[in-house]
Amino acid sequence: MRLQKVLAAGGVGSRRTAEELIDAGRVRVDGDVVRVQGMRVDPSTARIEVDGERVNVSADHEYLIMNKPSGVLTTADDPQGRPTVLDLVKSRRRLFPVGRLDADTMGLLLLTDNGELAHRLAHPRYEVPRTYVAEVKGNPSPDVLARLTEGVLLEDGPAAAKSVRLMRTTGGRCQVEIVMTEGRKREVRRMFDVVECPVVYLARVAFGTLRLDDLPSGKTRSLTPAEVGRLLESVGL
Repeated sequence: MRLQKVLAAGGVGSRRTAEELIDAGRVRVDGDVVRVQGMRVDPSTARIEVDGERVNVSADHEYLIMNKPSGVLTTADDPQGRPTVLDLVKSRRRLFPVGRLDADTMGLLLLTDNGELAHRLAHPRYEVPRTYVAEVKGNPSPDVLARLTEGVLLEDGPAAAKSVRLMRTTGGRCQVEIVMTEGRKREVRRMFDVVECPVVYLARVAFGTLRLDDLPSGKTRSLTPAEVGRLLESVGL
């Protein structure tokens, strides 16, 4: 396909806009600046960047972001008939959730049929950050919060947060932002239990390069080409 058509299909603007970007030397294909109109590229293999930011131009996979509500299971199917995240999705593709969220945990969930991306995002080796906002009982001191980054011992081994930040305190509760780089079952809740600050509310607000922002609970949206490009870039794809 011609490059300007691929760029337009990738959401960077009209074909005319794509041609102007090429004329300005703002487009790279496989690392090389392109200034010639009409260049033919394979969108399934070419690495295309605009202003240094990778643009996803392949339609081979689907990528959705969901604001998972409480009470919904992060699984493709439940033998007991309980609601799952796929019950909230309308897609002709067979999507699967990336990065488990417990039934009572809300927030950002990625669904895709890109198996290699899903594997890398979930694997501890890639240290993809997961940002949560937790409301916990008590008013933990700086020393208590520091224990979460230094590491605490859980029944399945040690666990440590990448960062912890006290956001605000109200009465006998406080709101804490905690960033993790792995996703063991109920890991954040168990860590707060160890420091005697049980979680009463937990939501994931960011996952890798993705942010939840103002997406309503229970709703999904497609990732933009730029969002997909940044996500692929973050795990070396």
